[in-house]
Amino acid sequence: MLIKIPRGWNLPERLVTPEHLVATRRQALGAGVIGGALLMSGAGRRAFAADAPAADAAAGGKYPPLRPTTPEKDATTYNNYYEFSTDKDLWESAQALKMSPWSISFDGLVDKPRTLGLEDLLKQVPLEDRIYRHRCVEAWSMVVPWTGFPMAKLIALAAPTSAAKYVVFQTVADKKTMPGLRQPWYPWPYTDGLTMAEATNDVAFIVTGMYGKPLPPQNGGPIRIHVPWKYGFKSVKSVIKVTFTDTQPVNFWQKLQSSEYGFWANVNPAVPHPRWSQATERVLGTGDRVPTMIYNGYGEWVADIYKDLTKERLFA
Repeated sequence: MLIKIPRGWNLPERLVTPEHLVATRRQALGAGVIGGALLMSGAGRRAFAADAPAADAAAGGKYPPLRPTTPEKDATTYNNYYEFSTDKDLWESAQALKMSPWSISFDGLVDKPRTLGLEDLLKQVPLEDRIYRHRCVEAWSMVVPWTGFPMAKLIALAAPTSAAKYVVFQTVADKKTMPGLRQPWYPWPYTDGLTMAEATNDVAFIVTGMYGKPLPPQNGGPIRIHVPWKYGFKSVKSVIKVTFTDTQPVNFWQKLQSSEYGFWANVNPAVPHPRWSQATERVLGTGDRVPTMIYNGYGEWVADIYKDLTKERLFA
C-alpha cells in the first residue's frame, strides 16, 4: 500500500490538471515513454491523484491558490534560454543540444570531488511529481507538472563538508549547439547559487521531466533546478556542475547588471524591478493578468529561512 504524507505546497494534481492532459500523461506512462527511469509508476500517480481531497483536508485549506496547469504547448514553446537565443521562440533550435550521455560534476567543499552520469544519479533517488508555479522576473508565469526529486537528495549525494555554506549550479556551455554563446557581453557560463538552507528546503526541486515526459532541452533538459519561491532566473537549466563554497557567489545576472539583480531574488509583488512593476503577472496560455503573491505563494514553507536577514536585499 502506498502511503503519502500530504505537503501543503504541492498542488493537488486532480484539481488543477485539465482532463485531456491527465489522460495524455497516463497514456504516456502506459507506453513507457521514459522506460520507467524518469517517472513514478502509474500506480503511484493514481494514488497521488486519489489522495488529493484527503490531502486538502489534512492541510486545513492551506494550499496555495489553485490555478489551471499551463497548456504543454505554451510552456514548451515560450522559453528563456539565452545560450540559444534572446527570443522566446527558441525551442526548435534548442533541439540541437545533445542530452545523452549526460554527467554532472561535484566539486569545491565536498568530501570527494567526482563526476556522476545522469543514469547513475537517477538510480539513487526517488522520483515524484510536483505541480509548481513558475514566476519569471519579466512578470509572466505558468503552472507546470514537473517530475524529479528533492534537491536535498542531490546535496546528500554530493556529500559537502561542514564548511559549505552555498551551492552553485552551472549550465552547460556547448558552443557547437548554442549560438548565444557567441555574444561576448554575457558572462558565460550561466551560474546561480543558493544557500545550503535554501537548497535543502523541502520545496527546492531537481527536475528531470514535465507533462509526463522527459524534460526537453528548451526547458532545461535533461536536468535542471526549480526553486519556485524565487524568480525563474534562479532555476538553472541543463546543469553540468555543482560546486560547494563558503563564499556567497555572484550569479550570472548580478555580474551583468548588479543594480537590477541580486543574490536572493525572492518573489515579492511590493518590490518592483527598476524597469517594471512586479505587482501582477501575465499567465502563460490565457494572457490573464493576476496578482503576484509574495514568495510566489510558498512563503509558509520558506519565509523562515530569511527571518534573520532583515538587512539583506531579499527581493531583487
